Amino acid sequence: MSTAEPGPRSLDVLPDDGFRRILCVVAHPDDVEYGLSACVHRWVDQGAEVAYLLLTAGEAGMQRPPSEVGPLRAREQRAACAEVGVTDLEILDHPDGMLVYSLALRRDVARKIRRFRPDVVVTTSWDVEVGWGLNQADHRVAGLVTLDAVRDADNTWVHPELARDEGLPKWAARWLLVAADNSPTHGAVLTSDDVDAGVRSLEAHAAYLADIPGHPAPRDFIPEMLAGQGQMMGVDHACLFRAHRLGPPA
Repeated sequence: MSTAEPGPRSLDVLPDDGFRRILCVVAHPDDVEYGLSACVHRWVDQGAEVAYLLLTAGEAGMQRPPSEVGPLRAREQRAACAEVGVTDLEILDHPDGMLVYSLALRRDVARKIRRFRPDVVVTTSWDVEVGWGLNQADHRVAGLVTLDAVRDADNTWVHPELARDEGLPKWAARWLLVAADNSPTHGAVLTSDDVDAGVRSLEAHAAYLADIPGHPAPRDFIPEMLAGQGQMMGVDHACLFRAHRLGPPA
């Protein structure tokens, strides 16, 4: 029986040069900024329009009253968006730390998909264990809800009130991309400018990061993390995804 170590994983290059409208759906302010925002900078630089949908305001994420934290984190998220060229930011008011999978939450995400009409929807892993440890509960709910909402958005008979009452007919995204997945299939090659923009976007969450004891400076780990993903593609830096093609190219 062979005892040879397996070779490096072979990943496809994400065919993102044709991406035009991209919706990122996450649970909290700062969730996009742990590496994914560097890829958002790449997409915006290529001419894509990118929107963010945050399911909570992140009001339970700091040791301050939630009524103070929610607006603070929204300000920091807007600053983070500016670093990577995103102007379409929507923050919903579901409870931070207590996000629950529900039809109502699926409908909220499907509503944004039908309204924004993206060709690509991006979310984060719903696995219990991920590369950095145990995945937080809201992250898991956000990922799974987004998976199902992508299908809901393209089904006339699911949430029919969106079309009947809000004038939002069904919409089919062509890709679902899952960041931080344990089994990535594709990667987007990043430039040093993308990496720097990603670092600055996380730095924009200055008050939030300062409230986390021992949190490393973004510049001390974001480039290294993206370099590790780049190694799996034989490049300096990359952002990896488990990519699901849902339809033919536009």
